[in-house]
Parts: sequence; C-alpha cells; structure tokens
Amino acid sequence: MRLVYHSGYDLNLGTHVFPSTKFRMIRDRLVASGKFQEEDIHEPEIAAEAELLSVHSKEWIDALSYGTITMKEILKLEIPYSQKMVQGFKRMAGGTILATRFALEDGFSANLGGGFHHAFPAHGEGFCAIHDAAVAVRVLQKEGKIRKALFIDCDVHQGNGTAAIFADDPDVFTISLHQYHNYPFEKTLSSIDVHLPDNTGDDLYLSRLSEIYGHAVRAFSPDLIMYIAGADPYKDDQLGGLDLTMEGLEERDKIILSIARQYQIPAVITFAGGYARKLEDTVTIQSNTVLAAQELSQKI
Repeated sequence: MRLVYHSGYDLNLGTHVFPSTKFRMIRDRLVASGKFQEEDIHEPEIAAEAELLSVHSKEWIDALSYGTITMKEILKLEIPYSQKMVQGFKRMAGGTILATRFALEDGFSANLGGGFHHAFPAHGEGFCAIHDAAVAVRVLQKEGKIRKALFIDCDVHQGNGTAAIFADDPDVFTISLHQYHNYPFEKTLSSIDVHLPDNTGDDLYLSRLSEIYGHAVRAFSPDLIMYIAGADPYKDDQLGGLDLTMEGLEERDKIILSIARQYQIPAVITFAGGYARKLEDTVTIQSNTVLAAQELSQKI
C-alpha cells in the first residue's frame, strides 16, 4: 500500500485549533510502526491550475494565489492567510490526486492530509480552502479512469462543500454521517445525510453506518470510494459533540474499508478534522485508519 505525504502539508497556522503539524506526526508514527517503509511514502506535486479549476472558480483560485482574498473571505475560512497556507492546500490537492491513482492500481491508498470537505467552488470555509477530494474525482473522471464515485464522510461536521459540488451529478453519491447540532448550521443536502444526536456513542453510530453504507455501495456500484476519515467524532474532541471511543472509530474504519475490499472497489483515505484535546489522540486515531487499510490491502 502506497501513501502520499509532503512536508509542505503543514499550513503554518501557529497555535490554531487545527493542528496541521499532525500530518508529519502521523507520517512518523506510521513509519515507526514498522508497517510502512520510507519508500512506501511518495511526495506529490502541487495540483496544476487546470486541475483545481475542474472544481473551483478561477476567481477563487486567483484570490488565493495572488493574495486578493478579502477579509470577509478570510473570516469565513477561519484560518490565517499566507502563501504557505495556499501552497499547502494546493499540495494536498495534488496529494489526493496521486493517492487516487495509487488506489486505482493497488486497491487502497491514503493521502496523509486533505479531506477539506467544507470548500465550495467559489469560496472556502471551516478551515477548508480547496476541496482536494473533489478535485481528485473530477481529474480522474476527465481522464476516463473512473466514472462513478461514492463519498463516505465520517467527519463530525457535515460535508457541505462536497454536497454542493456534486449536487447535480448523478455519477457521484455523497454520504455524510455527522453530528446534527454542529457546524455547518445550515446543511447542504447530500445524497444521504445521517443527522446524529449529541453524545452519540459507538453502538448507535456503528448501527447507523452499517444500515446505510453497505446498501449504498451495492446499489450505486461506484468505481471509487472516497473516505473522509475525520477523527473528530472522538469523545474528547474540542470541536465535536459525539462520544465515540478509539475502539469505536477503529470499528468504523473496518466497516468502511472491508466493504470496499469485499466489492473490489478502490478506496482512498483522506483525514479531514481531528481536534482532540491531546494531539497524540488525533495522531493515533488517524494512524489507525491507515493501518486498518494496510491490513486489508490487496491487489484489486
């Protein structure tokens, strides 16, 4: 199983609640586990402008690239603007494109970053400037490598950007499993939205996931599964209000990845959110997701 990572994934956010230093820590944890070698980790190029424009408006990409972004847009984005931040988002978009190519060849892959599901075509919000996963799907569709993609979004926050981007596309099926009383407070309609009550624990969460996910995969029969593997349903997350344990999150990963393997559908992992009070907990949760895929990995 090949992974994708670049040191430029650190968005240079300082003491922000979004710990973009976690990407390096996850990479180091996976190598230290002995399950991955240095040669298993590949560095992506920055996504080309034409690739970004497959999802985003030129006005938005230009505003990011040339620093003409407005204060109102920065406030909506909720992270400080810098060219290092912009280059990091572009690099992670390139990373998800590369991870998707690897998954189509190998069955599973992970971009050790990305999953920025709140980015819309013409603006960013909720710490998300560029929707890397949507860009990857559009690029591979344009190349004829895939036609149908299914998003399974297990971040604690609804994938509103994903839902908006693919709202009128019958070839992309979007599932979001999230805390209802949480950001974004105005939800955008996904193909399936699972609105979970506050303090949902392992049993209810896994039951709802099992009810809808396998059926959707069988009915839709996608060429690719894009797994937005947020760590923030964890019970000790600063921005979440669900009550999942680490064991419950590991079971979530196994359900999603086992069904992908069962039906021989390539699957890509991206990380999205994770804001545990102890950064090491977020690193453990998201490393475990990759290790689950590695354990299940087989040639498809």
